Order: sequence, then C-alpha cells, then structure tokens
Amino acid sequence: MPQAFRTLKYRVRNLVIVRFLIAITGSSGAVYGVRLLRALRGEKLLIMSGTALKIIEHELHMKPEEVAVFADKCFDDEDLFAPPSSGSYRYDAMVIVPCSESTLAKVANGIADTLITRAAAVCLKEGRKLILVPRETPLSAVMLENELRLARMGVTILPANPGFYSRPESVEDLVDFVVGKVLDQLEQEHDLFQRWGKGA
Repeated sequence: MPQAFRTLKYRVRNLVIVRFLIAITGSSGAVYGVRLLRALRGEKLLIMSGTALKIIEHELHMKPEEVAVFADKCFDDEDLFAPPSSGSYRYDAMVIVPCSESTLAKVANGIADTLITRAAAVCLKEGRKLILVPRETPLSAVMLENELRLARMGVTILPANPGFYSRPESVEDLVDFVVGKVLDQLEQEHDLFQRWGKGA
C-alpha cells in the first residue's frame, strides 16, 4: 500500500466530528444565537423555542427558516421524542444563547418540559458541557441564586456582557465579543475580537 494512501487512511480513521447543540430561547438578543451558528465549526444542531421564533422576526427581521440554514439539523422544541431528549444521543456541548431567565430557572430546578430544557437536563446527568448565555438586567435574588446553583453544578454561566478594551466600533463588534467568549469555552480558535495585550 502506498505511503500516501496509508497516511490518508490514518487521517480518516482519526477524524473527529464535533457536534454541538445550540438552543435559542425567548430572550432579547437572538442575534447572539444566530452569530454563533454562523461562526461555529462542526456539526450544528438547532432548537428554537416558540417565543424565540417571534423575537427573531421582531429583532432581526428574519424568518425561522433563514436561521435554520446555518444549522445542519433542526428540532421542534415541543418534540420531546426528538433525539436530543435522550442521553444516548451524543453531542459534545450544548449552548443556550440567549438563555431566558425562565429557561435558566427550569434547568436549575430540574424542570424538563420542552426539548430545550430536557436536553439541558441530559447534559447535567451525562456530565456534558453546558453553556448558558443569559441576557437580562437587572437580576433579582432569585435569578442570581439560580445561576449560582447551576455554576456549582459545573454549568458555565456566560452573561452577554461585551468588553470594551478591544475598542468596538459597531453593534456587530459587541456581539462578536460575546460570541467569541462562547467559542473560547468550546476551545475553538477565532478572530472575532482582539485579545488583551495583542497589538499593544
């Protein structure tokens, strides 16, 4: 067997396809979810809640199918028989972006009444990476306690708080900062913002 062919065969055998589950819920900031779908590398699975569908149209003037084109597969949030509801369905990480405080509260208290909250519950029981991107202010004591409870379980709470040290010049720059922070948590290289100390 030629060496080149053996090398190619080795690479194919060792190819790892990374799969991510992205959920967009009914919180302002749908742009974060859409931007993540566009920037993320790997197989992308998507769930959009019913309220998220309305917010996407209101904030982004996009139809749900226009968002769905950035994903490899989409699931209905009401379909609790969909594959992500089972721990046997494998994916590497789940990101809920934006994550409404209602969704966060359900996840923190074990309520799995939709596909999104059920998939998050699966992440917790299977020990998979779970990232929540809440976009709400101010925060009540209840919200803070729910976030603390999840953080203690190992969930990454990544608020949609953009940084300004990279001197953003547009709303897109602010969005990219937050999405870049999500990509950092997923260990994906990106150039969505200038890191501290770069070019100084």
